[in-house]
Amino acid sequence: MINNFESADGPVVKAVARSGRFDSTSIVLHWLTVLLIVGQFTTVWLHEVIGHGTGLGLELLATHQTMGTLTWTVGLARLVWRRRFAYLPPFPESMPKLQQWIAKANEYGLYALLLVQPITGIGDVVFHGRPFTLFIWQVPALLTPDAAIRRLFQEAHELGAKALLALIGLHAGAALFHGLVLRDGILQRMLPLSITARASTDRRMPVGKHKVIS
Repeated sequence: MINNFESADGPVVKAVARSGRFDSTSIVLHWLTVLLIVGQFTTVWLHEVIGHGTGLGLELLATHQTMGTLTWTVGLARLVWRRRFAYLPPFPESMPKLQQWIAKANEYGLYALLLVQPITGIGDVVFHGRPFTLFIWQVPALLTPDAAIRRLFQEAHELGAKALLALIGLHAGAALFHGLVLRDGILQRMLPLSITARASTDRRMPVGKHKVIS
């Protein structure tokens, strides 16, 4: 794991370190995770609205399960990348140690839920004792139905979803607070480069010199 400028090796990594941003792979994996989570919550909400027994409802459920598997894969890839290869920019010196600890705890809590949620979801499906669709494959029933165990997985999955929403809200709220109020560079560390560059240009441009789009 590369977490400071001195340990960086190579001009590309050194350039990333000077920018104060996460490396490009970490950024891509982060926003891919965001898209997958949005897709999962959207599909499960639509599934509840449309109904469990309809054809569209079954397709939405299959999409939700597939996205869950992709989320687990991406989450694992993020952990491996973070541990072995990622550049992790340091927190600003002005950021209190308690806030740093909370940020780290929130991050690892998110990682844990990203890995646990798909497992509880698959457990719910498997103990239902019916075939299910995953990606483009029709998976046959793997176990005999067990209502009691299935209920445990269902409850764990629902509780995990609520916890995930809470941690995401805390994570997003803190990032926006740092970006819009404190303006200490925390938010910009994970934004796509084009957005960060545009924001920097707007800050440097003198008042009255902004382009007017008509």
